[in-house]
Amino acid sequence: MIQPNDRLRRRCPRLGSDVGFPYCRTVGENGLPCWKVFDCWWEIFDVVAYFKCRLDPETFERIANTQPKPKITSLLELVEQAKKRVAEDPVTRSEVRRKCKPNRDVHQAHEDTHQSNEQ
Repeated sequence: MIQPNDRLRRRCPRLGSDVGFPYCRTVGENGLPCWKVFDCWWEIFDVVAYFKCRLDPETFERIANTQPKPKITSLLELVEQAKKRVAEDPVTRSEVRRKCKPNRDVHQAHEDTHQSNEQ
């Protein structure tokens, strides 16, 4: 059933593009609202009253008091996720190994050049 607020759209500061309210109310952990839902929608409608009527008090308080992870933590988690995906994918895994394999000829040539410059 489409609710009146489901037709509302706005720019998401996290994604940088337009999203509908249905996205914001379900994109958080375990299908809960985004942690920024109150900051983003308060000027458009009474988003606090909307969720107070639909969520149990404990869940509402958890969402209202959620703080974002520090940016560096989020970035490190994304890097770890990317590493796992690459490690699990047989195509990229072999491609990464091939590209990251040290080229002994290049290293030896560099050492030879370095040694001849010292003499």
